[in-house]
Amino acid sequence: MAIYHFSAKVISRASGRSAIAAAAYRSASQLYDERLGRAQDYSVKPGVVHSEILLPVGAPARWLDRSVLWNEVEAGEKRQDAQLAKEFEIALPQELGQAEAIRLARDFVHEQFVARGMVADLNVHWGKTADGEAQPHAHVMLTMRRVEPLALAPDGVGFGLKERAWNDRALLPAWRARWAELANKRLAELGHDVRIDHRSYREQGIALEPQNKIGPAGMRRESRAQAAERAAEHRAIAARNGLAIAEKPEIALTALTHQQSSFTRRDLARFVDRHTDGADQFRDVMAKVEASLELVRLGMDGRGRERLTSREMLTVERRMEQAADALGNRRTHAVSLERRRAALDGTELGREQALAFGHVTRARDLTLVVGYAGSGKSTMLGVARRAWAAEGYRVRGAALSGVAAEGLEAGSGIESRTIASLEYAWAQGKETLSARDVLVVDEAGMVGSRQMERVLSRARAAGAKVVLVGDPEQLQAIEAGAAFRALAERHGAAEITEVRRQRDEWQRQATRELATGHTAEALGRYTASGMVREADTREDARAALVAGWDDARKTAPEESRIILAYTRDDVRTLNRLARERMRESGALHGADQAVQTERGERAFAAGDRIMFLRNERALDSGGSSDRDGVAVKNGTLGTVLAVGADGEKLTVRLDGLGGAAQGRAVTFSVGDYAHIDHGYAATVHKAQGVTVDRTHVLATPFMDRHAAYVALTRHRGGVSLHYAREDFADRARLAQVLGRERAKDTSLDYGAGEPELARSYAARRGLAPESEIVVRPGMPELAPKSPAATRVTAVEQAQAIAAGKTKFRERYAAHQQQAMERDERAARDLVATWDRLAGRFEAVLPKLDADPTFGGARDALLRFGRGFKDQPAAVALLRERGEAFGMTTRPGLQRVLAAAQPEQLIAASITGAEADMRAELKQRAELEAKRQQELEAKQRQALRRGPSLEW
Repeated sequence: MAIYHFSAKVISRASGRSAIAAAAYRSASQLYDERLGRAQDYSVKPGVVHSEILLPVGAPARWLDRSVLWNEVEAGEKRQDAQLAKEFEIALPQELGQAEAIRLARDFVHEQFVARGMVADLNVHWGKTADGEAQPHAHVMLTMRRVEPLALAPDGVGFGLKERAWNDRALLPAWRARWAELANKRLAELGHDVRIDHRSYREQGIALEPQNKIGPAGMRRESRAQAAERAAEHRAIAARNGLAIAEKPEIALTALTHQQSSFTRRDLARFVDRHTDGADQFRDVMAKVEASLELVRLGMDGRGRERLTSREMLTVERRMEQAADALGNRRTHAVSLERRRAALDGTELGREQALAFGHVTRARDLTLVVGYAGSGKSTMLGVARRAWAAEGYRVRGAALSGVAAEGLEAGSGIESRTIASLEYAWAQGKETLSARDVLVVDEAGMVGSRQMERVLSRARAAGAKVVLVGDPEQLQAIEAGAAFRALAERHGAAEITEVRRQRDEWQRQATRELATGHTAEALGRYTASGMVREADTREDARAALVAGWDDARKTAPEESRIILAYTRDDVRTLNRLARERMRESGALHGADQAVQTERGERAFAAGDRIMFLRNERALDSGGSSDRDGVAVKNGTLGTVLAVGADGEKLTVRLDGLGGAAQGRAVTFSVGDYAHIDHGYAATVHKAQGVTVDRTHVLATPFMDRHAAYVALTRHRGGVSLHYAREDFADRARLAQVLGRERAKDTSLDYGAGEPELARSYAARRGLAPESEIVVRPGMPELAPKSPAATRVTAVEQAQAIAAGKTKFRERYAAHQQQAMERDERAARDLVATWDRLAGRFEAVLPKLDADPTFGGARDALLRFGRGFKDQPAAVALLRERGEAFGMTTRPGLQRVLAAAQPEQLIAASITGAEADMRAELKQRAELEAKRQQELEAKQRQALRRGPSLEW
């Protein structure tokens, strides 16, 4: 489970500290302290996996040398109590792995420190606790003076006055909150169901005391009798927290489920270990938490691990189901046959769209629509909006993201906003729901259980109708739970499977394949049409992607287009490359102006594409929120018309229904609204709900089936998919990674089975045996109606709706089964690959360099180790069910699976095997030489004696 830690301190001479010594220790290097005249050598310190200097704009390149930088800092401070540097220590989510954790740290440091003018010395440590757990964290040392022109400095630039604003107390809470926001977004992007929370235990409603951090350095100080008081205080607080948890075990459960919907016993043990003092208290507290009636044992997940949750989380989803059932059983929002016919007049809805239209305009106060990407859901909702409005209902739209809300409004005409902004308004007593409201929630598959429960419960209380529209096969909910999928299974959903977005039939078939989990088949179609392109490195792939984007831009300037990648790091690079192409081709007008955005300094000029990153209901030149302002949402795109000379004001033409730069113009001050970035590329998450003529996609190992489905279905005309061989060895590997299943679950998923098992499940959790969570009555059969000639009569056929529900449930069950079988095949393939590569290496090892195939065999094993991180599901299966895959007879592979860094273990094993073999070969050669010498000696002795007589 990800841990939050973010602390700040000042390195000052008053406490006897040196910036040189601190920098040397953090970077595990040797630096010479010119002020003290001695070397600070920490070059043997282990665990430092990344070290770099990050410079702000205008800083001299000489400061990239750590020794030069910190010696200049020391030389510039004359006082004995001088403050030399500010340092932040930040815990990194170990779930990300080293590469992504480093990227996250760099992004945060660039955005929050370097963009303000500070020089940052970033070092990432990947140490381990006493029990072998990874303990990744970043040390960030920051300069405290401005970078200014100085005549006496070597390059005319040096450190000037102290920047007092950087010590503003208000900055620390903002930095802490921003770190949590960035880390949680990256965790969600990469499919991890864990979150961190920057708030104190008190603010979270968790009755625990904050504990002092005692890391390795602290333990060393304690062993030297230094800072013993701090360590004693830490243990005392941990002991008090342990007593509090033992008395009220729900404290631990509240803390654990605050960040993730379910957890394992290992997660629980790690949490208890951090909040107890000593083995005895740990065992006592673990026993009491595991015996608590508030602990809910959900059952085994697909990998054979027991999942746990709290009664509170289960109750949330129970309330969600109860609210959904109440809405589904209430019939107060009927639309007359006459008004439905009038709404349909002049439209060209397909049969499935018409069925869905009839479904949502029925009297039921909860209806769901499951639609493939590009199947015309918004078009159908536009017709439904006219029918509801004619009946006198107020239609309102909502979505999780701003760009999805914008897409809903553009496609259907339903006035829409984000769910978060709606909830905020409701909390203020504004824009409340009533019995005359129809609330349409688009991209509902991205909404978590807690938020879904709040929306449904409010609609139930207000007497409103809710229509949920989405596709659970697209991007998964960022928050806990898979609410939309669970509700669709229980209440049924009209399905729209006829794809309309793509112009060519073969591309529409590819979209259907992506929607049903046949990713390899869809990729095969695009490959055959020349739309999948490979390169040696990711850098080459990005360059080829942008070159193709630029060619398409010049060839068909009237078309809309977007570049998509999975991570913000790739998006930033692609934005930069695309903008360079724009500048080279003369598409940007006037000189670049430096604009200080919320993400750091960006260069803008007239003609630039721009993306808005935060919702603003009324943005105008004064930053006010009056009626004349223009609304922008998180993900809104536009084209820059003008940039103020000082970079303080921007004029932007927003995109509209007609395409790029077809909407309203807005002028605003960056000081009032700085949440902007270049808009050539975007993350896949921001693209759900977007439609363009052409899409350019960068495939990376972080993607899965859900991300691939979204990325490869945004286009009308065509898509180009680029990947690097350093990320995917071949196209088969590309299809395997992009076909991975990562669908989320809910607590409702673990109660399936025979009625007696379900009742037992209910009893264990303190639920009534007839609880709808665990004993689900079958869907009642609806009497079929007489067929008629009109489409309206056709949409009333309840059997079609029921059939739609069955089709959806069977489809989802089939996908889950496919995912399990795919993971098992991958696990077997991994074992077979190990056997082949290890056998090949052992066969050529005795000859070493004399065998020309030895180098290839060694490199193949190393590549196998590097590929481990790309097969988490297969690796997890082998770790948990190894016996079923023959692991007991493969001790070498068992050691690799158990290693925290498989590639390093394989490399070390290869090095050791080579060394042993060289030693053995040397010993053999020496023995052979000795034997040869003895043989020659015997021959010489025999010659001296002469021939012997034989009788």
